[in-house]
Amino acid sequence: MEGVTTLVGQGLYMATAAVVGLGLARILRTDNTIGCLIAGVLAGMLLPVLNYDTGLRAENIHQLVFFVILPVLIFESAWQIEPRILKRWLGPVLLFATVGVVICALLIALLTYYGINHPTGFPWVAAFLTGAILAATDPVAVVTKMRQSNSNEDLLTLVEGESLFNDAAAIVFFTLVLGVASHTVMEGGASTGEPLQGAGTIVLYFAVTLFGGIAVGLLCGLLTAIVALFLRSAGAALTTLVLAAFGSFYLAEHVVHVSGIISVMVCAIVARACLREQSETYLVHAEPTWEWLGLLFSALIFVIMGLTITFEMFTQQYLAMLIAIAAATGARALSIFMMAPLARFIGPPIPKAWRLVLGWGGLRGVIAVALVLSLPVELPYWWTVQSMVFGVVLFSLLLQGTSSGWLIRKLDL
Repeated sequence: MEGVTTLVGQGLYMATAAVVGLGLARILRTDNTIGCLIAGVLAGMLLPVLNYDTGLRAENIHQLVFFVILPVLIFESAWQIEPRILKRWLGPVLLFATVGVVICALLIALLTYYGINHPTGFPWVAAFLTGAILAATDPVAVVTKMRQSNSNEDLLTLVEGESLFNDAAAIVFFTLVLGVASHTVMEGGASTGEPLQGAGTIVLYFAVTLFGGIAVGLLCGLLTAIVALFLRSAGAALTTLVLAAFGSFYLAEHVVHVSGIISVMVCAIVARACLREQSETYLVHAEPTWEWLGLLFSALIFVIMGLTITFEMFTQQYLAMLIAIAAATGARALSIFMMAPLARFIGPPIPKAWRLVLGWGGLRGVIAVALVLSLPVELPYWWTVQSMVFGVVLFSLLLQGTSSGWLIRKLDL
């Protein structure tokens, strides 16, 4: 009972910090993420004064992120996308989220590895981890400004869809590289600096993980729709959707051993498509429910980031942060402009103005923070990678996010 009481207290502390952060965002007239980040920093400063332990440790953050936070965030993002428009842009979206993600991750890995130029302290596997984490985009600030300015619905769906599938692919890539990194540490070869080996094994892993996750997600999505229609109740339908978010992830990860994130994403898209006619009946409260759940979990992620960020990161890792910012921004722009001309062969052509929005609007946010917070501290370079990702996220929030509205107006979208 004492453990449960402690857990509730810790949850209330972070949830209170999240609410304070949302209040700060309103007062400062800035994005919720920045407000929650500030609240997290303040909450961390209060901990010694209150003599309070949040209980946050690297070993339980990984479980919290992958089994609680990510399923909700991915399901919420997938639920918001209009299936009818997504179908038209599915070809370009998949191109960006597969080949584009791989190119972006590899470019970031190369630039950070040779930029830091410290094979012992920052080996190849650390560079690939950084690339996988920073390949995940979160254009929530851009999407919000696009909605406020009544931007083109096709562009909005392309940005949201590309980000969603991009996140899923980046998480799969991250899971693979993290497994290699953990195995390297267990074998005592953390500082060898050897590049990843076994391209055939990696391709096979991706194929099995991807298509297995799609199959599980399709099955769960259809089952979710059938159950929701059978129960014929708004409350029961919402309960079924929440259960589907966690259940599809658990089934994929622990029973079938494929990608839980891919499964959650496909489950949400299929369920939304099958239940589209119920948006005014049983699912009338679905969008508000997923909106506040997504807001809560996103706020918690940035509160945790605020709790873990330290002043020493900026004094000791500032050069690594700058290298990561340049690598992430340049790799994202290059991958978009390499893939965009090819999109017309598998879908509608992408105008040049849209490419600018996709490139500059590829912010790093909640997914990148969630992934880097889940890094095991047994990895000797975990703090360097975390500092680099935090630096890129801050750059995204403070510069890219605030200037995206000007870019949208300038391009007359």
